[in-house]
Amino acid sequence: MIQNRVKEIRENMLMSKAELARKAGVSPLTVDRVEKGEACRMVTMRKIILALGLKLSDRDKVFPDQGQ
Repeated sequence: MIQNRVKEIRENMLMSKAELARKAGVSPLTVDRVEKGEACRMVTMRKIILALGLKLSDRDKVFPDQGQ
């Protein structure tokens, strides 16, 4: 399981899963899976980081402990 802060950040922004999914161009099911810590592709991580209004350089704040 991959620990991440997607749900925490999304909720702090008062953003729904559906809204994040729409902004990221992924399905709500994908957002749900990522928030539960299931593995996802690097491109999906990038889309989610950008949809949260962050920079790619903030990756470690959203997906800590993700080796490159």
